[in-house]
Amino acid sequence: MRVRSSYPLLKRGSVQAWKRPFSMRLGIDVSMLLLLLPATLAVGQQEQWLQYRSAAEARQIVGDMGYNYGQPVSKAPENVKTPDFVADKPLFMEMKSPLAASGSIWLAFDKSSPSGQYDRVYLDGNANGDLSDDAAVEPYQRETNRAMFGPLKIVFPSADGPITYHLTAELRNYSPQEAYCLLTPACWYEGPITIDGVKKFCTLIDYNVNGTFNDKSPDAGQCDRIRIGEEGGRDSRYVGNFIEVGEKLYKPEIAPDGACISLSEATDVAFGAIRVAQNITSFSAGGVNGLFLCKPENGLARLPVGEYRIQQWSIVRNDDKGARWELQATPGSAISFAVAQNQEKELSIGEPIYSQAEYTKSGSFYSFSQNLQGRQGERITLTRNGSQSPPPKLRIRSGDGAYDRALSFEYG
Repeated sequence: MRVRSSYPLLKRGSVQAWKRPFSMRLGIDVSMLLLLLPATLAVGQQEQWLQYRSAAEARQIVGDMGYNYGQPVSKAPENVKTPDFVADKPLFMEMKSPLAASGSIWLAFDKSSPSGQYDRVYLDGNANGDLSDDAAVEPYQRETNRAMFGPLKIVFPSADGPITYHLTAELRNYSPQEAYCLLTPACWYEGPITIDGVKKFCTLIDYNVNGTFNDKSPDAGQCDRIRIGEEGGRDSRYVGNFIEVGEKLYKPEIAPDGACISLSEATDVAFGAIRVAQNITSFSAGGVNGLFLCKPENGLARLPVGEYRIQQWSIVRNDDKGARWELQATPGSAISFAVAQNQEKELSIGEPIYSQAEYTKSGSFYSFSQNLQGRQGERITLTRNGSQSPPPKLRIRSGDGAYDRALSFEYG
């Protein structure tokens, strides 16, 4: 049986789970093993165990959690047994998961009275493709058109024993024909780990809501998240082939269920060069290799060979009064590029920045809007000393000069 604990003598995750302690399997004394273990860890990085946590409001506690937002269907899924529903039209929502034998876990939303709101959910909690053997769950919070359920427990069977997972489901029912469901992880893994003799805190997040914690993807929305740093930190990186910790590059190995992680220093990594405008202070790029925060020197940075997408870039300057201005750009669409070994790749990011003013007319009423945009269509935010800068002014002058006023934009 798989055990959710930090007991170091039981293997879990992507390797076989031992059904007996090491002392029985190897025929040695446990006390002797505990004396030898620190010396073994000093030689190389091995699996380090993390604690499983769950809470209905996991997003507020952990932050940076993904979600699955979709429209439930009224047609019952094939090959899934269903209970006797009260609602004339129950709603069904699918959660795809590689841990389920069928590849999916289904939820069914029902009513406690035929004329009422959807206020019950059936979840295939034992992942057997049968909703009729699961009890209905009531919402832990209700509003006019919303019902929130959770934490909802799923137990996935595996060769190593059961794997527990929790999620929350929020049903938004705007009309009989318009309903949406938001699935969010209600669980995560966290705990202290040691890297090269230094204590760190690690957090794993199932960002794409599929039950596993080790997904890599060129699509940021489909790769999981990892944090290694101070406890309570929010510096999330993509789960990928590499992760930077301090000044070193490591290769992470994460158990699919998130129970353990091992890190080995990455050696013999092939790199390529990235050239950007010299006034670019930093940029981040992500892909299957992970997420990297680059701080170019004289416009040059380096990345491991692979495919990437720009996630953000920034320019920092001080004005003549010493105020610190920071311009941050977030691409609205993918800015992709490839890094080749021992080659230089130039990225067309940075200035110029364009200020766009638009207006709409309704009768005799005019409405104006203004925004900043990068040359690749990036969304631009501008701060002064860490705070949002004052909104710009708009001067309107008629052709004959009879009307001449300066108006201030407002945020929001």
